[in-house]
Amino acid sequence: KRPLPLLPRRIGVVTSETGDALRDILTTLERRFPSKVLLAPCRVQGDRAAQEIAASIERLDAHPEIDVIIVGRGGGSIEDLWAFNEEQVARAIATATTPIVSAVGHEPDHLLSDDVADARAATPTAAAELVVPSRNDLLAGLDTWTQTMNRVIDRRIEESRTRVGDQVRDMVVATQRRISRDRAHAAELRA
Repeated sequence: KRPLPLLPRRIGVVTSETGDALRDILTTLERRFPSKVLLAPCRVQGDRAAQEIAASIERLDAHPEIDVIIVGRGGGSIEDLWAFNEEQVARAIATATTPIVSAVGHEPDHLLSDDVADARAATPTAAAELVVPSRNDLLAGLDTWTQTMNRVIDRRIEESRTRVGDQVRDMVVATQRRISRDRAHAAELRA
């Protein structure tokens, strides 16, 4: 299983252009982390659906800017979802070089596409949540990281000040000793 990218440049979506799955994916991406999406529309049930799904996967997999692909549709009967159980869809997913998330149906539905994909999401909405992080979570993490780095920098500056202060004090003491020795030596020479 290939890992999913943390921040994909562009997300490919294989689904019907008229279904709720696409709307749910786009809405979730916009809410979590606005992303560029390329849709490869296809039928998701009925005759020729498996062939169209496989062709759409192959088309997106060949696109150089696609970092991850969501393949899916909303719920329905097992007959409605059957195209995602077809061998040609499973082979297209398995041979793709781009990481693929299978998001077919709802939680209890389990299909062959789920087994061969790099990740499985219970719903199309869950797939969108899986492929992009929450912008708010990232910003909170960045804020925490910034605070930590500021503390580290402050500590290093204080350590450097202490170290430089100690070095200056040691140099002053050493210089004073040398001056005292030189004065004593000069006094001996005069005597």
